[in-house]
Amino acid sequence: MQKTVFVVDDKEINLSIAREVLKEQYRVIIMESAEKMFLHLEKETPDLILLDIEMPKMNGFEALERIKNNSTYSEIPVIFLTGERDETIEVKGFELGVIDFITKPFSAPVLQNRIKTHINIDQSIRKRTAQLRKKSTELQNLQNGMVFVIADLIESRDKGTGGHVERTTIYIKILIDAMIASGVYADELCTMDRDMLISSARLHDVGKIVIPDAILNKPGKLTEEELIIMRTHAAEGEKIIDQMITRTGNNMKFLSYAKIFAGYHHERWDGKGYPHGLARTKIPLLGRIMAIVDVYDALVSERPYKKPLPPEEAIKVIMENINIHFDPLITHVFKKIRM
Repeated sequence: MQKTVFVVDDKEINLSIAREVLKEQYRVIIMESAEKMFLHLEKETPDLILLDIEMPKMNGFEALERIKNNSTYSEIPVIFLTGERDETIEVKGFELGVIDFITKPFSAPVLQNRIKTHINIDQSIRKRTAQLRKKSTELQNLQNGMVFVIADLIESRDKGTGGHVERTTIYIKILIDAMIASGVYADELCTMDRDMLISSARLHDVGKIVIPDAILNKPGKLTEEELIIMRTHAAEGEKIIDQMITRTGNNMKFLSYAKIFAGYHHERWDGKGYPHGLARTKIPLLGRIMAIVDVYDALVSERPYKKPLPPEEAIKVIMENINIHFDPLITHVFKKIRM
C-alpha cells in the first residue's frame, strides 16, 4: 500500500516539483497553507509531512507546534522545507520536534532518499513500539494474575473475611477517584500510576500468610497474646514485599505501592497504630487511605464473632474516629461517597 505524504508550501512551483518527484513512489497530497493542512488532517493521517517554514498567516514553526500538541497526529514525522539553512532555525526546529530539514530548490534524489529513510525509520519505531506495548501488556497480565492468585491464597486461609480483598480494592478505587475530584491530596495522587496502585492494594494483607490458622480462623475474639501475633501481619507483609523487591532486583512502582499498603494500613492518625507507630501525615498517604477502607469493610462485613453493621452505622463509627484513627481530609471525602 502506498504511503501518503503531505506537502505544504505557499509556492505553487515547489508543490508541483515535489509532486512530480514523489508521485511514482507515494500518494502525494499538496496544500498551499498550514490552515488547509489542518483541515485535511481531520480527514486522514499521512505517513509524513513536508512543511515549509516561511508561509503567510501560519508559518511552519507555528504549524509544527500545533501538530505536536495534538495527540491525534503528534507522532506524524515532519520534515521542514527551507530556502536557507541557519543554525538558529535548525535548533528551534529540532526543539519543536522536526525530524529533518530539506533545502529548496529540491534535489530529486535527496528528496526521495530523505523521505524513504524517514518513513522506514518511523515504521521501524512504530513496529518496535507495538512489540514493546504487547510485551508490557503480557507482563501486566502476568503480574495481575499472580496478584489474584496470592490474594486468593490469603483469603482461602482467612475464612472469616471472604471477599475482603476484592471489596477493599473496589473501595480504594472509588475513594481515590473522589479524592482527586475533590482536590484532596490530588497533586500527590496524580503523580502515581492509578491502575497499578489499585491493583497493588490486593496485597495489603499478604502478611497474613505467616499467621497460624488457629489464630487466623479463631471463631471468637482473640486474646491479648493472639492479638499481638495477629498484628505482626503488617510488618510481615512489608518484609515479604521487600523480599520480592530484593529477589527481582526491581523496585517497580507496583511493589512500592504494595509495600506501603501492606506495612502502613494499620497506622493511626494519633500515632497509636502499628507496626511503625507513625502519626498524622508521617504515615504514607496510601496507608492512610487503606486504613479507612479496611476498617469500613470490617464493620459492614459479618465475622464469626460479630454481626455486620449497616453502612450508615459504619460511616458513623468512622466519623467518630476522625482525627483519632483516620486522616480528617480523607475521612470527609469518604463520608460523601456511598459504598
